Amino acid sequence: MAKTKTNTTWKRIRKFLNDLHLWVGVGTGLILFVVCFTGTAYTFHHEIDEWLNADRYYVDTPGDAHVLPLADLLESVEASKGKPSSITIPHDPSHSYVVNVRKKGERRGSNYLVNPYTAEVIGDTKTGASAFFMVMFRLHRWLMLDTSIGRPIVGWSTVIFVFLCFSGLVIWVPQKAKSWRQGLKIKWSANWKRVNHDLHNALGFYSAILLIIMGITGLYWSFDWYRDGLYGILGVENTRRGPSGPDGDQGEKQRYEATLPLEEYISVAQATLDYAGDLRISIPGVSSPNVSLSKTNVGFFAYSGRDEIQLNKATAEIVTVNRFTDKPVNEQIASSIRSIHTGEIFGTFSKILYFISCLIATSLPVTGVLIWINKLKKKAKRDKSVQPLKQPA
Repeated sequence: MAKTKTNTTWKRIRKFLNDLHLWVGVGTGLILFVVCFTGTAYTFHHEIDEWLNADRYYVDTPGDAHVLPLADLLESVEASKGKPSSITIPHDPSHSYVVNVRKKGERRGSNYLVNPYTAEVIGDTKTGASAFFMVMFRLHRWLMLDTSIGRPIVGWSTVIFVFLCFSGLVIWVPQKAKSWRQGLKIKWSANWKRVNHDLHNALGFYSAILLIIMGITGLYWSFDWYRDGLYGILGVENTRRGPSGPDGDQGEKQRYEATLPLEEYISVAQATLDYAGDLRISIPGVSSPNVSLSKTNVGFFAYSGRDEIQLNKATAEIVTVNRFTDKPVNEQIASSIRSIHTGEIFGTFSKILYFISCLIATSLPVTGVLIWINKLKKKAKRDKSVQPLKQPA
């Protein structure tokens, strides 16, 4: 008797969640479709941009080629673009160097691609592809609306998205253990309604965990209270950057004033951080006693955490070394929110998983709406069949 009562209660809970899942999903379906579609498109934006603009991002590397002194590259950029604030040295020898020029008041500045073998400024990173992906980014973050309107719309839609993922998992759980295998596969031989239903359920189940991770990290950019609360839970200080970025305004004082050639600092950094990775060196200012360098892993399966090293500007002696793996777990998570959200956390491997999961998420509003339409048609047909026959006059 108790078991029967428990089953009845569970059925009522599932029916309530199913109805809520259905109607809330239908109500936010269009917004979630746009957010998921643009997220899918944006996943490999760097790789697509570099592929479409290979003449900028890649250079010929003849056998007798030698990389020019970094001072020559910086002077080439400064002569035509402005004073550099940093230079990125890629691990791939066929890749252009990236020199950032950030003027006073700018947060990110402009990135210029330089041939390390000729000091030629090939161009900047503002391409047709980057403009397209910026549209995808703005649609993803605030639907191309005013940010004060678009961000909360996307934010609350994301909250609903996380609820849909959790409620979908609850609804998916079969009542009988023998039904689990059936719920994990798609019956391609069935009619299209059954295939659509299986696609929604099975694919939603397989991608649910990653989609929940995307959702709860995506809220970081939608609500200040959520971001503050997340930092509070993790027990770390909110270090969100101001309008001028982490290095402050890049005015006349932030120019190439290193006491030693940059190659000496790089040699020490590479010996200390001895692994394959891209190295970025911030150009020290006049009053700065140290030189800051950072390095990130490259490869198919490589964590995105950044290692940082500070060197004495006059002697190139190590002042501090901050390795990502040496940080407490809470600090690692806090500094990786963006890479966790975008799938860059474990390099290309995790980005592929995210791309597939986000593509599935894009399909869920479509398959969900089709399920809803089919249920309405079925209900209408059933209601029509039970209507009492009219008595003859």
